Amino acid sequence: MPPELRVCALYPDLMNIYADRGNLLMLQRRCAWRGLGFRLDAAGLGETVDPDAHDLFYVGGGQDRDQALCARDMATVKRDALHAAAAAGKVVLAVCGGYQLLGHSYQLGDEELPGVGLVDLRTIREPGPRLIGNVAIEVDLDGAVGVLAGFENHGGRSYLDEREQPLGHGNNGRDGFEGVRRRNVIGTYLHGPLLPKNARFADWLIAGALGLDGLDPLDDALEDEAHAEARAAAGV
Repeated sequence: MPPELRVCALYPDLMNIYADRGNLLMLQRRCAWRGLGFRLDAAGLGETVDPDAHDLFYVGGGQDRDQALCARDMATVKRDALHAAAAAGKVVLAVCGGYQLLGHSYQLGDEELPGVGLVDLRTIREPGPRLIGNVAIEVDLDGAVGVLAGFENHGGRSYLDEREQPLGHGNNGRDGFEGVRRRNVIGTYLHGPLLPKNARFADWLIAGALGLDGLDPLDDALEDEAHAEARAAAGV
């Protein structure tokens, strides 16, 4: 039997801004094209998760009201399971609002949302313009990925502890960082959705989640052309 990628999507009904659910479809298609199995489970508000039953945990972005509901649930109902999953080397991918909840807190004026504490970062909604626009960042994920392309739209600025490793560059408009990576825990502001724009990054996640050294190649010539244009436009 071929390996099966077991994915748990957290709050897919609430955290799905900018079509982030397309990331799940991309994982499914990349597996199907290679004859790999794929299973998708969802965990909503109040529902516990089993860290041993899944290979990859995914949470997308959401509006402030929905994000507040999910923040409190993640910090209580799901916190221990997510820490156990990360400690076991399971892949955790969090986008935008989900990324903000990976840290310790998100300060929204007088309100502070709790984070799940998988990485050392704090997010603050500061005065100033939202960070909006298309982004291309250079990344180094074990030599497997060179550039990620996506779209950002967020008011919160995320600040990493100096011990944390950024995913790339562009995060809060000040320090030049974008996202975070702690082993197999990945957080980023890049929507688009992210994975359909970055097929090789999707493959890196699949291989890591399944414990494989690599995957059979697919024809990604169109992505190569698009990334060449993105690199030229961004000057990277």
